[in-house]
Amino acid sequence: MTDRFENMSTGLTAPALDAFAITPDDNSDLLEVARALYVGGGGDVALITKEGNSVTFVGVSAGQIIPVRVKRALSTGTTATNIVGLV
Repeated sequence: MTDRFENMSTGLTAPALDAFAITPDDNSDLLEVARALYVGGGGDVALITKEGNSVTFVGVSAGQIIPVRVKRALSTGTTATNIVGLV
């Protein structure tokens, strides 16, 4: 398969290279720090940023991308569903 962008930079302004489903968990970090979160089902998203700060994004719409580096998605305070980590 041809990949015209194979030799391009993969910095934070580039599209994500991969994605993984996230099950919010108060006690476990994600296997990999996400560069952003996609929220499939609207609601609140409680998380811990890469730098260790706890924050809740309130009223996230279905289909919205939250452009923040995330090391943990918390179950307490999260009502959104179908969360996907982008890396």
